[in-house]
Amino acid sequence: MMKYFNILGVMATVGLFTLGFAASAIAGARENPIAIFAGLDKITGTITTFEINVNQTKRFGSLNITPRVCYSRPLTEEPKTTSFIEVDENRLDGTRNRIFTGWMLAQSPGLNALEHPVYDIWLTGCRNPNAPKEIDTLPPLDDPKKKPAAN
Repeated sequence: MMKYFNILGVMATVGLFTLGFAASAIAGARENPIAIFAGLDKITGTITTFEINVNQTKRFGSLNITPRVCYSRPLTEEPKTTSFIEVDENRLDGTRNRIFTGWMLAQSPGLNALEHPVYDIWLTGCRNPNAPKEIDTLPPLDDPKKKPAAN
C-alpha cells in the first residue's frame, strides 16, 4: 500500500514539473498571424518561400497547407519558432487525404518537416506585420558614425 502512494507521489511530481516546464516554454512565446515556409519541388529542384496567414489554406503543388498557430520569441530570448500545421494531399479523384498534422520547428527543420515523395515543406519563421519594431539595446559593432576617442 505504501509503495502505491510513493509511486503516485512520484508521478504527481513529474507531472507538475512537466506542466511547469511547458508553461514556462510558452510564457515567452508571441503569437503571429503569418507563418513562413519553404517548399522543395523534388521534380524541378526548385525551392519556394511562401507565407500563409494562420487558419488559411495555401496550395503548394498538390498539397494544401493550413497553419493553425505560429509562435516566436522576442529577440532577447533564445529563438524557438513553432507552428502547428495541417497538410492535405489533393488526389486525382478529387478527394483529399490528410498526410500531416503536427508541430514544425524552424530551428530543427529536419525534425518535423513534411517529407512527401514529390514535395518537402519546412517552417522557416513567423511574422507579425503589426508588431512594434524591437529596439536593440546594444550598439552596432561597426558604427560608421562613431568618432574615435580623443587622446
